[in-house]
Amino acid sequence: MTVILRRVNRVLLALAGLLLVVVGGAVLAAALDLAVPSWWPWSGPSDVLLSEADRQRWRDEAWWWPAVIAVLGLLVLLALWWLLAQFRRARLAEVLVDSGDGEGAAVRGRALEDVLEADAAAQDGVARARVSLTGRRTAPRTRVFLLLEPQASPGATLTSLATDALAHARTSTGLPALPTEARLRAVKHRARRVS
Repeated sequence: MTVILRRVNRVLLALAGLLLVVVGGAVLAAALDLAVPSWWPWSGPSDVLLSEADRQRWRDEAWWWPAVIAVLGLLVLLALWWLLAQFRRARLAEVLVDSGDGEGAAVRGRALEDVLEADAAAQDGVARARVSLTGRRTAPRTRVFLLLEPQASPGATLTSLATDALAHARTSTGLPALPTEARLRAVKHRARRVS
């Protein structure tokens, strides 16, 4: 969901910015009494945005007001969806676990993240680990950020992460799969002096 939200945010901001630049440029050009093309909406400082004839042209049509209300209502709903999506938590609050009795149980997402962080940080060559759970309660996904020591092997670290920490989390929660995105970064360190 966050990828979709980022894309929607970028598109909306780009469209709003483009609209503001075009309208601002048109108003500025008309206000400065610059030579503008014939199709330009304003040709001088005394022009108005909509003339009285333009404002009253569609008023007597039966379809006009329902169309205006529908478009404005759709814009309000889209704006509300966008606003609510900004405040939606990206982290998963809880994970549903099948307890075998038909009821199920809920494991706090933060507790599972803490255990995964501890398991990942305990690996050889890992300086620090950060884990966040995303996705749905029944199908969680993990994002793991590992800060590696200079001597650590990235391939061995990923193998250890998959076979130890993630496998332990999968078996303890009873999940059939736990898709994971891992990001690795090396600790910044000074070069050793060789004599």
